Amino acid sequence: MKWLSWILLSVVLLVTVFFGLQIPKTKLDYNFESFFPKEDSSTFFFENYRQHFQSDNDFLLVCIERKKGIFDSDFLTEIQKLTQEIQLLDHVTYTRAITSEKEYFISSFGQVSQRPYIDSNLILDSTLIYSHRELINNLVNKEGNALTIFVKHNDYLSKAKSDKLVEELQSLLNKYDFEKVRVAGRAIGQQYYLKTMQHELVLFIGIGFLLVLIYLLFTFKSIWGMLLPQLVLIGSITWIYGWLAFTNQPINILLIVLPPILLVVSMSDAIHLISKYLDLKRSGKEKLSAIQTTIREIGKATFLTSLTTAIGFLSLVFIDVKPIRDFGLYSGIAVMIAFLITYLVLPSLLTLTKTPSRLIESSSESWYMRLHFLFYATLKKRKLILISGSIMLLISIVGVFFVKNDSFIMDNISPKSELKKDFLYFDQHFGGIRPFELAIQVKPNQNIWEKETLEQLEKLEDYLHFQYGVVVNSSLIQTISILNRGSHGGEKEFYTLPSQQKEINNFKQLIKIKDQGKFVRSFLDTTETLTRISGRIPDWGSHLVQSKNNELHMFIQEAGINNYLTVTPTGSAELLDVSTSFMSRKLLESLLFALVIVSVCMGLLFKSFKMLFISLIPNIIPLLITLGFMGIMGIPLNITTALVFTISFGIAVDNTIHFLNYYKLELAKGRTPGYALRNAYFKVGKAILLASFLLICGFSIVSFSAFTAISYLGILATLTLFIALLADLILLPLLLIFFFRK
Repeated sequence: MKWLSWILLSVVLLVTVFFGLQIPKTKLDYNFESFFPKEDSSTFFFENYRQHFQSDNDFLLVCIERKKGIFDSDFLTEIQKLTQEIQLLDHVTYTRAITSEKEYFISSFGQVSQRPYIDSNLILDSTLIYSHRELINNLVNKEGNALTIFVKHNDYLSKAKSDKLVEELQSLLNKYDFEKVRVAGRAIGQQYYLKTMQHELVLFIGIGFLLVLIYLLFTFKSIWGMLLPQLVLIGSITWIYGWLAFTNQPINILLIVLPPILLVVSMSDAIHLISKYLDLKRSGKEKLSAIQTTIREIGKATFLTSLTTAIGFLSLVFIDVKPIRDFGLYSGIAVMIAFLITYLVLPSLLTLTKTPSRLIESSSESWYMRLHFLFYATLKKRKLILISGSIMLLISIVGVFFVKNDSFIMDNISPKSELKKDFLYFDQHFGGIRPFELAIQVKPNQNIWEKETLEQLEKLEDYLHFQYGVVVNSSLIQTISILNRGSHGGEKEFYTLPSQQKEINNFKQLIKIKDQGKFVRSFLDTTETLTRISGRIPDWGSHLVQSKNNELHMFIQEAGINNYLTVTPTGSAELLDVSTSFMSRKLLESLLFALVIVSVCMGLLFKSFKMLFISLIPNIIPLLITLGFMGIMGIPLNITTALVFTISFGIAVDNTIHFLNYYKLELAKGRTPGYALRNAYFKVGKAILLASFLLICGFSIVSFSAFTAISYLGILATLTLFIALLADLILLPLLLIFFFRK
């Protein structure tokens, strides 16, 4: 037997070393577009739409504050110099700042002239600027104490190029002595995400190991009991992350929570195995016999618990979103790896090492007393338990109706971070950082340049500005209105469509020849049937944005705009909202799928519909209570919070299976239902408590994540698993008493 143990350990060690050598090749991935559902019509539309226009999300906003006001000649001179220096950076296509912006004038002969908005008289300049709505909250804020430099860079820059651009920009900004500088944009967000992911990956693994060391030392009170399960954890993490690196699979924001998941799963398997082995040794069995009996009696149940947990994760592979699919696939594989390593390594180590005598001789009296008290308190207070549990469940069901689907662009940024504060500043003082895109298709037999069609576009844009709250950056109507104002001496009341088709035709020619025809392509395609309104809005959240989109749709119908134009909200932010709604729904569907598959597995194990029904109740109730808690506390349902239910169900059901498996074994030995319940409670109760506390501690680690959404996942999973523990130790015995009265 010892030779077989040496062979197994050698094989595991070689595989571990191989995968360990792959880990330095690990890559991190921050590509939020990978969350877009590939088969959804909105994604198809967006991908076709951006073939015609520039990306809506490849820009940086540089905000510079001056409390005494921005209209100071020295300050504005520095801004102009900075803008020119930024323009020279690699990958920057153009910049916009109030110091370089010009007002256009058109003479009655069609001659175009221009004048800088910032000229010699700053008082008159400021008055002029604040009379032009396209500049307010775009290049200057309403209060007049901050301005922005809009930096457009090449679309879809790689991480290396984005990092280089941000580094060079920061280097330029450091040369100046401005009061306060804020920078926002995709490249900044990407840098924050990847740095935080690297930090948290190391942090989760480090804290996880430390937590397990303390936990095992407290539980087994020996170096032997502390180190053996740790080997399983080290092997599991090395294998899965080594495999990811070996297959060139980058780690996304979801895969950074794998260490805590592996921590709780691998330790749960190890604790059940070691606890059973020690119980058998205490009862007088020889080492080899104890190992064989342990594998025979709990091996099947442990395999099933690992399988049900893996099924919970693998149910996610049917969701048509790559990061979710990857998370489900690799988490499911990781769970089965943990099981495999547990049953290859631990029995071999138990065979080759001497079990400390004090572990065998140590009494479980204190544990017995605690479980004895809890068991009989449950039996005596069954009415109180059922009544209070029913009230809690009823309140939770009411709370479920208050759960809303909501997500934010800045969901995953910690409220304490400077980046979040900067983004919020842009939201409050510059119209927001969330990209806004409307795709507008001209109906057949309509001409985009006809006055009647343009009037519909103007009605739409006015609604967006005055009702919706959009800061428009670029549009056909904005361009024509600026030219019309310029042809009337810059009078602000002429910021509107011309009254004559002839004037529109003249402006059309000017627009088409600007920048050798490149300018018009920023908002009108080559067929002149598709145009865009591009702008920004605050990060209101998908729920409010959807409500505003519904109101916009109603306005389009009521105003008759739909007779001329087909208007479709699109863009990267809109796709994220669609993705969140799509995935939240699909994640709940995957939970139902997992529920069915797990039910089939448990049906095969217990071969009893009654036992199947009993096993599901303590695991469905915690999910309902958590969902109700979300509704009551105002926690939105989104990608990560919806993941909680699939993860928690797959993990929490493990303890129920162990309990019922032992109960079934006791019945098979001829015990009465009452005696079988008592034995199962006292024998499995300790392992359930130990495993559950470890589960709760493991997910508590995740709750400290700097990513808000990941933090919610940790908090909600911790809550769900704690309620599931109470359900297993309090509700499950009552269900068994009720259904097995004889």
